[in-house]
Parts: sequence; C-alpha cells; structure tokens
Amino acid sequence: MVFSSLTFLVFFLPAFLILYYVLPGRAKNLVLLCFSLVFYAWGEPIYILLMLLSSFVDYVDGRLQEKYSEDKFKKRLFLILALAINLSLLAYFKYADFAVGIWNGLTPFDVSLPGVALPVGISFYTFQTISYSIDVYRGRIKAEHNYLDYLTYVSMFPQLIAGPIVRFSVVQEEIHKRSITESGFVCGMKRFIMGLLRKVLIANQIGALFDMIRVADNISIVTAWLGLLCFTLQLYFDFSAYSDMAIGLGHMLGFHFPENFVYPLSAVTMTDFWHRWHISLSTWFRDYVYIPLGGNRCGRARQLRNIFVVWFLTGLWHGAAWNFVMWGLYHGILLTCEKFFWGKKLEKLPKVIQHMYAIVLVVFGFGIFTFDDLGEMGHYFSKLIGLPGNAFFGNEFLWYFGNYLPVLIAAIVLSFPVYPWLLAKLEGKSTYVRSAAAILGAVVMALLFVLAMSSLVRDTYNPFLYFRF
Repeated sequence: MVFSSLTFLVFFLPAFLILYYVLPGRAKNLVLLCFSLVFYAWGEPIYILLMLLSSFVDYVDGRLQEKYSEDKFKKRLFLILALAINLSLLAYFKYADFAVGIWNGLTPFDVSLPGVALPVGISFYTFQTISYSIDVYRGRIKAEHNYLDYLTYVSMFPQLIAGPIVRFSVVQEEIHKRSITESGFVCGMKRFIMGLLRKVLIANQIGALFDMIRVADNISIVTAWLGLLCFTLQLYFDFSAYSDMAIGLGHMLGFHFPENFVYPLSAVTMTDFWHRWHISLSTWFRDYVYIPLGGNRCGRARQLRNIFVVWFLTGLWHGAAWNFVMWGLYHGILLTCEKFFWGKKLEKLPKVIQHMYAIVLVVFGFGIFTFDDLGEMGHYFSKLIGLPGNAFFGNEFLWYFGNYLPVLIAAIVLSFPVYPWLLAKLEGKSTYVRSAAAILGAVVMALLFVLAMSSLVRDTYNPFLYFRF
C-alpha cells in the first residue's frame, strides 16, 4: 500500500484518523501500531515477521546494553551481535542474488540464484534500528523499556516504506507524550495534500514521458537529454512528495519528522546537492560511517578512503546492481574533486554557471542510476552524444515537449523555492491581501486535489520508484 493509492486515501487513512483521534492518551500508540502493521502486511504479510525480528533484536540489545552499561566488553559485544544480525538480514534479502551472480561470473562453479524477494522498506527500517543500537551504545539516548512503544517507532507507517530515516532520538519523547493540536493537524494536512499533488500531477506525468523516450528509437541528442531530465524530475517529485506526505502525516499525529529534501535541483555544486537531497540518508552515513572511520580528521589518503567507502555503501544501499555502485562512486569522485581540486574555483563563477554545472552532473548521474541493465545504459548514453549518427535535434522533441509542456514548466518552476518566496512576499502585505491569497490558495489546492483524485481513478500509471529500495 502506498500513500497515493485509492485504498489508502479512501479507506485506510480515514478509518485510522477517526480511531486515532477518538481514543485517548496511550491508546493512540496502540491504534498507530495496529494500523502500521496492517499497512506493512497489506502487500506481503510474511515479511512482517522480518521487521518484528529486526525490531526485537535491537530492543533486546538496548536493554542488555543498559543492564551491562558498566561492562564495556559485554556492552560492545551486544552491539556487535545486534549489528551482525541486522546487517545479515539486509545482506541476505537484498544482496543474495547479486552476490551469487558475482560468484558465478568470477568462478567456474555456478550456484543457483536464491531468488529472494526484496521486503518493502527493509533498507529504511534496518538503518533506523541500527542507529538506535549505536546511539544507546554511545549514550546519546536511553534504552526504550516498552517493546510495543519501540515497535511503534520502527513500524510507524508514515515513514516506514520510504523514510525519512527517523532516528529514535528525534521521536523518543513524542512516542511517550505528544501534543496534538488543530494547527498541527491543518499544517500536516496541507503538507500531505501538497505532496500528493506533486506525486500524482507531476511525478506520474513526467514519468510517463520518460518511459516513452526511454524505449523510443532514433531519437535526437536533445530528446535523449530531455529523457534524463524527465527521470530526474520524476525521481525528485516522486520521492520528495512521499517525504512531504510522511512529514505531513507526522504533524497530523503529533510527530515532527526531519526534513528530507530542500530544493536539491536548485543546488550550485554537488556538495550543495547532497546537503539538500535525501538528507536523512546522507547524514546517517556521515554520523555512523564517515565520522567513525575518521572523517576528515586524518591525512588525505585516509580521507579519500573514507569518502569512497561511504559512497560505495551509499550506492549499494540503493540497490543490488552495479549501476547503483557506479552511481555512488560517481558522486564520490565528484565530491572529492570539489573538495580537493576545483571547489574554490567553482565558487568564483556566476551562480547561473554553477547551477548549470551541478544540474548537468546530477542529470547524467541519474542516468546511471536508472539503468540497471548496463547494456541498455550504454545504448541510451550513446544517444546522448549522437551515436550512432543521431541528429542533434529532431521533430520528435517538439512532439514530446509540446504535449507535456505544462507539466514540464510546473516541475521546473517548483524545483526552485518559489513557494517560500511567495509566502515571504505576502508577509509584508495587508491583512486583506493575505486573506485573499489564503482563500485563493485553498480554492486552487481543492481543485487540484479533485483533479489528482480523478487522475488516480482514471489512470493505472502510479509507480513509486523508491519502493524497490
């Protein structure tokens, strides 16, 4: 089940909200837990056992670390065991087929592929449970004593499937006691609806265009680049919209999840891009991998090692395929070059040039990201440079561009902080102007919501890209 499905919007969410608001106090956690388990089990109920096992392992680890807090050897041993179990589960269910494929390619001894299905959300909730165990070990948080409360944290449906990766320290107090207000509900509802509109009216439409360009023959260089731009926009609006819906749902329930995207396509360097894109993941690797390895508090050789370990793992986290590893290392190389070679020179260029530099590299990188078949990747990339014999510009570009012009304009404009800019402009206006703008905004949002719901009823194309990660 995904947030943009009619099942969720028409049946699941209304039923959940009614019970959640009707029942008092601690009963809300029980409602949240039960509905979260139903939400996760909707598509593949067997894998709920895996999530329960992972959460139980880390809950027990936290309690044991607390019990033997004075015995450093035992405390470290319990942490290592918990990490080993969690990473082993992730490795088997996500990377078993990939590892066997590598073995078969390097040795004459073929092994049958296990054919293990990827449990939804395993990359996200595993990182959450790992961060909990490490934070308990470091003394940054106290171990949770109530297993059901801890399970509520791990399985919380707003952020279970695709994040943000919420650390226990962020919601520990709110798990036990949180303030649910009318203003919080309204703010959360607006955030959720805006995310839904971005997903259905922009991401889905742009994605349909990319799917057409991807399989088209004899396209021009410009059309090929348009295709990669479309995928970049689709991925951004798909994933950031889901994060917006998750954060909005959190506000409606009294939780405050961290921001995960801050207009990354407006970045002026690759370093800037990663300060804005999937923030909860990049900060997770920074705090739990990069800094423990020594970060930048060591010589250049070790810094380079640390950077490439992090970006190799970042790529691998996204999927069990070589294109994800290549994509991670691609970003590792670019960030290294900015850090040690041309970063300061880049800062002296006009902002427009910096932005063009960043967006071309981001778009090209997502070309690596989207093609898990390396042969298909090579074939498509040849079109980007006009091989074999592709024209620079063709009439098919006018057809694609013309038919999708409104959604392309909307996607590009909304990739920049236009909405915050408009709000800032309204701050200095009269009460009458602000009230009129608020009414107009509400009417437009209502009309777009109706359009989005009708689109969901009418269309069958409603993918969610991060479902496979």
